[in-house]
Amino acid sequence: MTIRLPWMSRADRRRWASARTLGDLGELMALWLEGEIGSRPGYQPRYGPDEETEHLVPVLAALCRAGYVTTCSQPGLDGPGYDGRRWEQRAAVELLVTDPALEDRLLKAAHGAGLFVVVNDYVRGGVHDRPVPVTTRDGERVTCFGGRISRSYMAILWPGLDGRLYQQVTHGTYISVIAPEYGPAGERLWEALWPLTRTPQTC
Repeated sequence: MTIRLPWMSRADRRRWASARTLGDLGELMALWLEGEIGSRPGYQPRYGPDEETEHLVPVLAALCRAGYVTTCSQPGLDGPGYDGRRWEQRAAVELLVTDPALEDRLLKAAHGAGLFVVVNDYVRGGVHDRPVPVTTRDGERVTCFGGRISRSYMAILWPGLDGRLYQQVTHGTYISVIAPEYGPAGERLWEALWPLTRTPQTC
């Protein structure tokens, strides 16, 4: 029997505290997704991604290494849940972006694929789009992606970061990309985002 302590290990705390740039943060998030780091900020300590998202790890980790820090994601599902009720999910991902050029690429790719986009920009006077429902239970809304994050909740999401990096992530742009379709058809979202993991060619 494995006992999981309810706090992040000191080694993991040191790794996250050592990050100085969004690139550093993306690399650490990718390593957590891949199981190389036991804990991440803002998530239950000593737990990795949910089983339902395991097949998304390659694209999520690649996005993190390309400058988009993924903070939350789910696959497109449709079927009975743990309680026997019908659960429907839209494929969805939330990404933290601070580079305007990367943000522009993301928005163009998402809109070009006909995906829903929710922008929450934490610069002064930034845009805050309305959240979009992503999960239903017997047709009733359960969860949404997007929506304004309060200062107090930002502190819960990103504890233990270097102060300057914390200022970047709490004043960056959080973009949720969501498949319009519920169920497996929405898995096309990951194919639409995969080109973002490659360095754009220049003339």
